[in-house]
Amino acid sequence: MNGAVLVALAATIGNFLQGWDNATIAGAVVYIKKELTLDASVEGLVVAMSLIGATLVTTCSGSIADSIGRRPMLIMSSMLYFLSGVIMLWSPNVYVLLIARLLDGFGIGLAVTLVPLYISETAPSEIRGSLNTLPQFTGSGGMFLAYCMIFGMSLMTAPSWRLMLGVLSIPSLIYFVLVVLYLPESPRWLVSKGRMIEAKQVLQKLRGIEDVSGEMALLVEGLAVGIEPSIEEYIIGPANELTEDQDLATDKDHIKLYGPEEGLSWVAKPVTGQSSLALVSRQGSMVQQSVPLMDPLVTLFGSVHEKLPDTGSMRSMLFPNFGSMISTMDPHVKDDHWDEESLQREGDDYPSDGGADSDDNLQSPLISRQTTAVETVVPHPHGSTLSVRRHSSLMQGNAGEGVGSMGIGGGWQLAWKWSEREGEDGTKEGGFKRIYLHQEAGPGSRRGSLVSVPGGDIPEDGEFIQAAALVSQPALYSKELMDQHPVGPAMVHPSETASKGPSWAALLEPGVKRALIVGIGIQILQQFSGINGVMYYTPQILEQAGVGVLLSNFGIASDSASFLISALTNFLMLPSVAIAMRFMDVAGRRSLLLYTIPVLILSLICLVIGNTVNLGSVAHAVVSTICVILYFCFFVTGYGPVPNILCSEIFPTRVRGLCIAICALVFWICDVIVTYTLPVMLNSIGLSGVFGIYAIVCVISWIFVFLRVPETKGMPLEVITEFFAVGARQAAIAKHE
Repeated sequence: MNGAVLVALAATIGNFLQGWDNATIAGAVVYIKKELTLDASVEGLVVAMSLIGATLVTTCSGSIADSIGRRPMLIMSSMLYFLSGVIMLWSPNVYVLLIARLLDGFGIGLAVTLVPLYISETAPSEIRGSLNTLPQFTGSGGMFLAYCMIFGMSLMTAPSWRLMLGVLSIPSLIYFVLVVLYLPESPRWLVSKGRMIEAKQVLQKLRGIEDVSGEMALLVEGLAVGIEPSIEEYIIGPANELTEDQDLATDKDHIKLYGPEEGLSWVAKPVTGQSSLALVSRQGSMVQQSVPLMDPLVTLFGSVHEKLPDTGSMRSMLFPNFGSMISTMDPHVKDDHWDEESLQREGDDYPSDGGADSDDNLQSPLISRQTTAVETVVPHPHGSTLSVRRHSSLMQGNAGEGVGSMGIGGGWQLAWKWSEREGEDGTKEGGFKRIYLHQEAGPGSRRGSLVSVPGGDIPEDGEFIQAAALVSQPALYSKELMDQHPVGPAMVHPSETASKGPSWAALLEPGVKRALIVGIGIQILQQFSGINGVMYYTPQILEQAGVGVLLSNFGIASDSASFLISALTNFLMLPSVAIAMRFMDVAGRRSLLLYTIPVLILSLICLVIGNTVNLGSVAHAVVSTICVILYFCFFVTGYGPVPNILCSEIFPTRVRGLCIAICALVFWICDVIVTYTLPVMLNSIGLSGVFGIYAIVCVISWIFVFLRVPETKGMPLEVITEFFAVGARQAAIAKHE
């Protein structure tokens, strides 16, 4: 995973530059207004111009990123950073400075919007949360280093604000070089455009392994959320351990899973009443809510994390002793990858399963046809079997292997089911389904101990695994294919769907709408939770605590002292962000929010009390300082990084950039509102009133997170979006019952 980590580190330099810029303008404006004799309104405009630019560019950044790619937009961001730094270094007057600040805002908006998106699409699901906390860390680190630089320059006899702002061009040039020379395009975006060879090469570089067939299959399935998703339950075990009176040819309840060697296979038997995931979907949260007003999705997601196998790893442990479930040879396939050139094979015969083994076959990702199967011809000229990779071992669960040989991450496996039946006119009709399998722990799921399973006759001494399954139509199994009744599991090539691009109509899909509610809601509440107000008040609090007097005794002027105090404040954030990185993929996003927001509430309440009750100067300073430090530390542990992480995870691939841009636009608009209303609120209701409102918003935030925000740790992005689709469908069914 070193490749993904290094790529994430390079991408987050954009957030480092954002933090650097926020700090340098806060220090430089002190000297700008003296030299250029600015009034209060123009001074505020100089500071806010980057905020305006970020808001403007966000309105179109998502749709453009979905059209031309993530990497070009990051390159553009680095160029804007560099150009604005050079112009600010030159700025002869305030008008040129305002233009430079606007360009700087464009760069900030692109970086803040697209870096979390890029990291989510390139990082393995097991460490996605930790890597997506890096923007928070680098942003705080950038502010700390910039304040240190400004403090040092403020000690000079004639500090240059142009130099303070122009230094931005040096790290931005490094950012540009790294993005151009090192950062690859997002593999998910490449797959969405049908550029399969490039996507495969990028994945191999990021994962450090050759066999990425499983993840390629996952990315292909992520092109669209499945149609009519449902949750099913299976008991899976070796086919050779079936009792003698069980015959797959006559028992339609059994589904065959093929292995890499002749005679090696498994059986998945549908059962009822065993899977906690299906139980929750069927009767736990979807119909009868245990907590009033709680979104069914929250319980549905939670049921997965509560029932993970006790293996100490987030990786899939399905079939740990059963060997590879794919890697079956296809003598008709000459290439070892699915690429654009396959479009030239119109009219070719694509092999598919037929004969006795064609009924209810659960095929693994990108599986070629078993050599022992009877081959028939798929008549659809644009169809393609999933003959993508030979000798892969996606379902193999040996410890220590890479992600590509361990499923699709988070304990999930990707497979397909092909069911063939005879129609009324004698022709054979088939049903092609995509399946996300998830092993479950708990009683009755340990290998060798599964007995008396309802709905199945399972031998007591066999090795069997209990699994839940998300079942839906494959992303590339189009309506046109279904209308032509193919005799095998044909799919259109991803490049044939690439022209569709992002669509505003997709925002109206039930699953996407529910995800937008979560993303927009948490961004609004985060901005109104008080971070801007506390940052505004921090220098005053630390001044009251005697820090300013202490620094003045060392001969440090008031301006320099305020810069040093701000540097110390940002330095305190870094260990807290590091803690968040450690626990983001262990405790999870939802848990971090639920445990850290109450500390924010208590801190704000104490600040209200400290500003309304006369505690004495010393006690007031001590209480205020402790509250501010606690607020900052717990904010950057949870509420700081989590909203952006969630927004980068919960939307489908085709509209992910568009949806993240919508959430980011809401973020910037709320930031503008909070920034410009804070002075008005301070004059009208005072500091205690402002902090009281922030405390109320934090209470609302906790309730919103508890009722509406699901836990997404360790889950593949495609499975997360499928869950939203399943939850929306089940909730709609429950509403009409």
